[in-house]
Amino acid sequence: MEIKADGSDGSLVLIKQGAEARVFESTFVGSRRCIIKERFSKKYRHPTLDSKLTLKRLNAEARCMTKARRLGVVTPVLYAVDTVMHTLTFEYVEGPSVKDILLGFGLVGVDEEQMADITAQIGNAIGKLHDGGLVHGDLTTSNMLLRSSANQLVLIDFGLSFTSTLPEDKAVDLYVLERALLSMHSSCGNVMDRILAAYRKSSKQWSSTLNKLAEGAADSSYIEAKRKKAHNGWLSFSSSALYVEVGLVSMLSTASMKTSDAMGQEKPKNLLIAKTNLYLLQS
Repeated sequence: MEIKADGSDGSLVLIKQGAEARVFESTFVGSRRCIIKERFSKKYRHPTLDSKLTLKRLNAEARCMTKARRLGVVTPVLYAVDTVMHTLTFEYVEGPSVKDILLGFGLVGVDEEQMADITAQIGNAIGKLHDGGLVHGDLTTSNMLLRSSANQLVLIDFGLSFTSTLPEDKAVDLYVLERALLSMHSSCGNVMDRILAAYRKSSKQWSSTLNKLAEGAADSSYIEAKRKKAHNGWLSFSSSALYVEVGLVSMLSTASMKTSDAMGQEKPKNLLIAKTNLYLLQS
């Protein structure tokens, strides 16, 4: 099932669409502003497999978001999880993104006091995540908001997050952020250095992670491969399952049009296809 909305009545307004999800602004329990994130179906996938994968990612995002809050990282409050519509409903955070703030610095000059505060909050938040065994997976300044009422950093979009205690996975997290800063905010100076300084203070395991980050800087092809693996790792089940299904159907098309049981009796080949689908559901 998918959300249908054009925003004409003001109840559900599409504000962003990506490759995996749509994001709407709406209201929750009366007039409370909220964000609804819908993971939509992929038409190129087998319907049952697609539903299973979508639900898996929906639940994983909700768990990672909740875990981040338990670790002391500020995230939007999760209001509801709808496993039928494949949506997450959570708090609307009033305030600009860190991306917009830093782009503003690039135009009018850096506010040193605000920059020091923002980078300290970023480094502290990432340190808490990593020490708790959680990798964000998409650390960009677009996924960081600054709550206007409290000048408080809020991390959003845990759609690619996963649990890991491996230093190299944490290093990839930092690498993604470093590349985002270099591509979007190079005019703001040594932003990453400031973040890493705060990260060292926050994380008890910073040494092994930063060593891996340094190794990756020396061999960018290695860490880029790790980044892609982390970014696309959740698709591996989908790819394997689809390969098995297509492979077996292909074998059937070139094999005999019938099969036989142990007694030599013929069976229609659609029974073998049914067994293939059952295997996909259970794998």
